[in-house]
Amino acid sequence: MRGDPNHRSPGLSGGHVEWVNESLSDGLSVLETIEHFQPTVLLGLSAAGKIFDEKVITAMGKVNERPIIMPMSNPTSKCECTPEEAYRWTDGRAVVATGSPFPPVEVNGRTYTPSQCNNMYIFPGIGLASSVSGVTNITDKMFYLAAEACTNTMNEEERQEGRTFPSIMRIREVNRNIAIAVIEEAIRCGLTTKITKDDIVTGIPQLVERKMYFPIYSPLITKR
Repeated sequence: MRGDPNHRSPGLSGGHVEWVNESLSDGLSVLETIEHFQPTVLLGLSAAGKIFDEKVITAMGKVNERPIIMPMSNPTSKCECTPEEAYRWTDGRAVVATGSPFPPVEVNGRTYTPSQCNNMYIFPGIGLASSVSGVTNITDKMFYLAAEACTNTMNEEERQEGRTFPSIMRIREVNRNIAIAVIEEAIRCGLTTKITKDDIVTGIPQLVERKMYFPIYSPLITKR
């Protein structure tokens, strides 16, 4: 707070000073921060196990109809909370994604399947788009559209299961859709070096599908 140097981070650059909130101490606990700012998302990157305790999760549930709880730290011993705790302490209202894989959990008679938030959902599709189109620059909007394409690939069954991402069994479909979205944006921006007029006429979805890699190999040793 103003006038209390013990509650101010030292050495802030000019670009950060304008974002300093002088009315609150930077020594607030997680619970106090939620009560003051009423965030919609709780993103765990602390590697401090169990820091999202029942009071913290309950507070998120009080200020949000669907609180977004993402304990992302690895390994599981460092996870800020478990998916079961996030679901149970919000009466199943939480939108949950984790850094580590967790099995389905049952809360109040309903089974929830938490999603692992992993870059395998995004990066392969962006890489495929880059390879196929020869894109010269990956823009912020391309990343946004990639995330949107991932979300739009989810079906109603997966949403009802409480997933935040599509099933990993459909990862090829996810990355196909991401690649198409990124390439189409690259074409709009004039950032492709490999896309021809014939490719556009034939269709970008068809082009992507032809270029996708299938790791299927003929056996090197014949069984006898």
